[in-house]
Amino acid sequence: MTRVPYRCDDKVICEGLRAVRSELEIPTGFSDAVIAEAKASAARGPQIPEGSAGSEVADRTDIELVTIDPPDSMDLDQALHCSPTADGWRVYYAIADVAAWVTPGGAIDEESKARGFTMYSPDSRAPLHPAAISEDAASLLPDVDRQSLLWTIDLDSAGKIVDKTLERAVVRSRAKLSYSAADELIAEGDQMLTALRSVGQLREQLEIERDAVSLRLASQEVVRSGNGFALDYDESLPIEGWNAQISLLTGIAAASIMIDAKVGILRTLPRPQKRTIKELRNIAKALGITWPAEMSYPEMVRSLDPNNPTDAAMIAQSARGLRGAGYEAFDGELPELLEHSAISARYAHVTAPLRRLGDRYANECILAALQGVRPPDWVLETLPELPRLLGQARNREGSLDRAVLDMVEAALLTGRAGETFHGLVTAVDEDRGRVRVQLADPAVVAYAAGSSGLGDEVLVRLLSADVKDRAVKFELV
Repeated sequence: MTRVPYRCDDKVICEGLRAVRSELEIPTGFSDAVIAEAKASAARGPQIPEGSAGSEVADRTDIELVTIDPPDSMDLDQALHCSPTADGWRVYYAIADVAAWVTPGGAIDEESKARGFTMYSPDSRAPLHPAAISEDAASLLPDVDRQSLLWTIDLDSAGKIVDKTLERAVVRSRAKLSYSAADELIAEGDQMLTALRSVGQLREQLEIERDAVSLRLASQEVVRSGNGFALDYDESLPIEGWNAQISLLTGIAAASIMIDAKVGILRTLPRPQKRTIKELRNIAKALGITWPAEMSYPEMVRSLDPNNPTDAAMIAQSARGLRGAGYEAFDGELPELLEHSAISARYAHVTAPLRRLGDRYANECILAALQGVRPPDWVLETLPELPRLLGQARNREGSLDRAVLDMVEAALLTGRAGETFHGLVTAVDEDRGRVRVQLADPAVVAYAAGSSGLGDEVLVRLLSADVKDRAVKFELV
């Protein structure tokens, strides 16, 4: 879905984006020391990290792996291959071996701890690692040999995990595919990608059976449009969901290994509190949505149709049941919270080490667990502080995303005061005499002064738009 009649030029957006990044202290580059270390690391080639249990590197260049990412991505963390077996499926998932390029305690290591994540803006990104590593030496680019962390996961005919291993291995990606290119190959009957579709669909069914939560919520995204930028609501191809299922599958396998070894780091989310579910049931009742007493929160969310205005409002409200995500590091004693309630499984982040700090450490914990030994000292020393470092980075990432959207919304609407727009009420703030409205076009989500009911389709008038303050003001008509 692409609707771009409202567009702002490059200069307005780029100046605003620079101001946002400066305000939030998002890094714009790397120090000379970090760049020099990255270039030296790339020149010397991959090394087995000090104390790593993955001390042997297998040759698995025979596996016909592919990467599936946005077309302009160069920091390729994962390459996959799926194929049927006599009684199920085999998934190979190669992960960039970032630890082979980053010296513990070195300049790159310390800078990555300060950053936590790769931070994305519409016109640029602040990578976790320098380009010499993230877009070249460690990236799983096509037609070159790369040292990786190779998962082999065997599934039964229903898609359930029956075996899992992780090893260091040299691999070679055969192709760098975009989502649309992969989708076209599936339509043409490509055997490996149709196997990915089958595995993805099986895992999606298991997700339903686990009573996982899947919010099909329209998310805003800033897109390039001609010589400028526009806002749209993201719509994903099915292949994106199937590809994501391989990452989720690997994260679930990884969590089970670390929990069994009682050392590692998990991504967690508590189940919604009873009062939150009660609030959501009251909202559903007010919207006229039937929510039987025996129906769970995840089941209710899955039953909603995002194309129905009333259901869309309920989906937006349902996001309050997914608050409180965090990280739990442990060594010896398991934390009280082990589960990620939205996935309805124990889960860990391990598949994006080029873009997420914690994945490098989690993978070393897994390699050690599979060998029955302790993780390296450099992992154990940093493990306790990872939840704090990752939490800070996640908060900074959220602030950046929100500030960018607010600024682009204001830029898109500059000079349009007095115009009216159609929208949907997704929240009601009676105390402040306002409602949150999701506009149909442009893809703006903002508050409007006035009173209306949740789920109502309304007309709002733009009162003002200020790029500097990243603020827009509407009123109900």
